[in-house]
Amino acid sequence: MRIAVLPSLDRHTGGIYQYSLTMLEALDAWQETGCEDEFLVFAKPSLRAALPPLKGHWSVECLDRSEPPPPQPLLDALRRVIGEGPHREAWRRLRTSKAQPQRPAAPRNVDKVVARPHLREQFRRFHLDLAVYPYAQSMAFEADIPYVMAVHDLQHRLQPEFPEVSADGEWDWREYLFRNGTRSATLILADSEVGREDILNCYGPYGVTPDRVKVLPFLPASYLSADVSEVERQRVRTKYHLPERYLFYPAQFWPHKNHTRIVQALGLLKEAHGADIPILFSGSHAGEIRERTFGDVMTTASSLGLESQILYGGYVPDEDMSGLYAGAVALTMPTFFGPTNIPVLEAWAYGCPVLTSDIRGIREQVGDAGVLVDPRSIESIADGIYKLWSSDTVAATLVRRGHQRLGEYTTADYQRRLVQILEEAKARARPLSTLKR
Repeated sequence: MRIAVLPSLDRHTGGIYQYSLTMLEALDAWQETGCEDEFLVFAKPSLRAALPPLKGHWSVECLDRSEPPPPQPLLDALRRVIGEGPHREAWRRLRTSKAQPQRPAAPRNVDKVVARPHLREQFRRFHLDLAVYPYAQSMAFEADIPYVMAVHDLQHRLQPEFPEVSADGEWDWREYLFRNGTRSATLILADSEVGREDILNCYGPYGVTPDRVKVLPFLPASYLSADVSEVERQRVRTKYHLPERYLFYPAQFWPHKNHTRIVQALGLLKEAHGADIPILFSGSHAGEIRERTFGDVMTTASSLGLESQILYGGYVPDEDMSGLYAGAVALTMPTFFGPTNIPVLEAWAYGCPVLTSDIRGIREQVGDAGVLVDPRSIESIADGIYKLWSSDTVAATLVRRGHQRLGEYTTADYQRRLVQILEEAKARARPLSTLKR
């Protein structure tokens, strides 16, 4: 079979970028152990440097995702209707404005799929039998070839009060994407049993059946260094102006990431215990929602007199992440979203104790290998931070448990599960692809 992978290769996409690399490397290892399928990866030329070293037989291709221009007779008719004058120039500027959203708005009827015949035709030219999407993309069902698609969260259904999943048409877009993406998929990938349950609860009424939802848990990011020397820890401390002891939270400034309550918790600890506990925040704050959240975080820090404790590292390149994790007193991640999260695994890999949220999904992921707090309670977050900051015994116990938990699911386990899933997808897709040809 000819199988295409359509990864995210933009490092700024965070978890889905890491997930994409993990999947590509697992498929590459499969090729080296006797897989007879042909693999293609679609990647923009500007992002191909982000591809991991692929030792197998891969074809790297470019997919034109843009809509073809309207036929010339239609353009001529529009020009006649619009006529000449200033309004025509305004219309031209509007069509070419960079301020326009790059993705199309979801249709009013989210059940009505927008066909993309130009994408389907490109897939046919490549003689594809199956596509693999490491994250949800509308082209999966709009191009209409068999596919496997990962669904990482359905928070627009579960927690629509957060604007990043509901405001300005975001809810409609996500519902169009996930409702059609799941019911049309050959197979669906969930990160956990909780994630599988969410998919079935939300989209079982639309035809998603249990046999088509497969669990493929996350792995830590593959690009992180295995061993971190004291020299490397000192290098990143110097680069980011860090003290010997600090907390770490790598997360973009979305409201659900809960940065403001962390700052408020540090304020409580300073008042109650005289504890000056610094934390390094890293991640983007571009865009209206994130910019507003970033402003709220910094305003809160200033009002509590914590300016020197709240450190911002901006976008952190891959080569610095290992040292930052390894040198931190704890990963401090009281997020509202799950069901599971990659930074928890990364922290365990580098002996960094974990503080995260006592909520469904994350609770099952972490078990007793982290301090679990109520993400809505500033007091709970503060108590959890203080427990880790003040007790080496607690920290050492959590490090040991984290390593044990990480060892329960290895790279080999991930590869084995992925191969089994794709073998089933191939069996399901084979009669369909033969029929369509």
